[in-house]
Amino acid sequence: MAVTVGELVEIPHLRLEVYSGASGLGREVSWTHTSDLPEPWRWVTGGEFLMTNGMSFPKSAKEQADLVRHLAAAGVAGLGIGENMYCPRLTAAFTRTSDELGFPVLWIRYPLPFVAISRSVAEATLVDQSHRLARTVRIYDLIRRHTARGAAPADLLSALARELGCEIQVCDRATGEPWFPGTTPLDPTISDAVVALSEASKNVAGGAYGLPAVGDRAAMLTDIPRHAGAALVTLSDPRVGVDPIQLQHAATVVAIELSQTQLMLEHERRYGSGLLTQMLEGRMDIAGVTAQLADLGLKPESAVLVAARSEEPERMLELHNSLWRHTLPYLCLVRMGTAHVLVPDGPGTDSVLSRALGPTARIGISRTLGSLARFQDAAREALWALSIAERRETIVSRYGSAVPWVGLSSVADAQTLVDRILRPVLDYDEQHNSRLVETLDAFLQNQRSWQQTAQAMHIHRQTVMYRIRKVEALTSRDLADTNSLSELWLAVRAAELLYTRDRDWSESTDDNLRPTPRRRRPGG
Repeated sequence: MAVTVGELVEIPHLRLEVYSGASGLGREVSWTHTSDLPEPWRWVTGGEFLMTNGMSFPKSAKEQADLVRHLAAAGVAGLGIGENMYCPRLTAAFTRTSDELGFPVLWIRYPLPFVAISRSVAEATLVDQSHRLARTVRIYDLIRRHTARGAAPADLLSALARELGCEIQVCDRATGEPWFPGTTPLDPTISDAVVALSEASKNVAGGAYGLPAVGDRAAMLTDIPRHAGAALVTLSDPRVGVDPIQLQHAATVVAIELSQTQLMLEHERRYGSGLLTQMLEGRMDIAGVTAQLADLGLKPESAVLVAARSEEPERMLELHNSLWRHTLPYLCLVRMGTAHVLVPDGPGTDSVLSRALGPTARIGISRTLGSLARFQDAAREALWALSIAERRETIVSRYGSAVPWVGLSSVADAQTLVDRILRPVLDYDEQHNSRLVETLDAFLQNQRSWQQTAQAMHIHRQTVMYRIRKVEALTSRDLADTNSLSELWLAVRAAELLYTRDRDWSESTDDNLRPTPRRRRPGG
């Protein structure tokens, strides 16, 4: 049996004195904890006897009363304050709240060291320690039995919950969604708190962190070793709490399950990225690829191609995890700062993609494929829609839902415009390995300034003038003429969309490199 706060008071050599909350002396103490942090309730798991020298203790009556409420809600057994140290005067509101909640507050006589109290608690809980050891053995045996049976992750979490006497859920830190498919989602209040906590601090590590309570249950977030993007959330009776040591063992078991799952997902991602690369490069046998997609659960007649970018590259690299969690079959490839995804279309597709890639995401979605014969067109449609999302600064854009530039409403329109105006220049660049289109783009981007263009391209001003004159000669257009200027500008923008994809596949093939999003210009 665990020692109670009242039993600690009765130990003669500790000389502890009850200040308030005497009705709560029956609270059980599972461990002791020393803290002088401003919000100590965030760093406990329940059952601790909290000791402080009062250095960061609040001074106002309201803040002191709130401190008692938070500690009681977190399941802390009691509070011990070092006498004649740094604690400010305790207010009537503090005493009244402690008495009302039955939350015991003790004075620790100077110069008794806090460690003496810790030793007394440890000695009084030797029997409990043996029970804890037996439970630890059972916790680690769970992963062995779970692996041998090939059971679902939800079964492992249920078994861990029974051992710890609380509800256990594993979630993705960036979105607050369940990490494993088929498991219970978090209460929206807790889910939002997990996301807010992750956004406020990218490195919340080293133990447990308090979350808002749900009804009569206390919530706690615990780090999972070697998996910074996931978190273990427990919901428990605050009067009983969760054994913090057992909780760390449970987190280790969950880490093992996560590692095994991610190995499986990485194997599937690599297979899918290789297949998608062949498809994007036009190197595929339609009948063979159709059969491979069918094995993955993908049907071309209901699938769409997605092109997406995010200012958080790690989200793109983990996009396949989110698709798996939502039981969506997929092919996923990240290359040159763009994520390419083949996925079934549906009412939830947009929200899954946008939540996975975060608020900085820009997502373009093609029309439904219908058949693999239309795949290359769908690839251009996805990039077209992505360019619209980026220019309009919207998260999701679907092909055909908006017109990006005057006179252009489709990939076919863009191709026609490029062929009619820029084709001679593109052919000249290819035949002579020159940079006329790139120079024209830079010239237009720099307000037709010879000097600024030369500086931007690190070439001589006379070289810029020669190249622009060559462009005018090949296109039979004069950049001093407004109509010619607008046609050339629009043609360059259309070429930027049409030819970016073809250049990307000739670049690095190492899709494990973390991409750096950047804008590519035509003809470069």
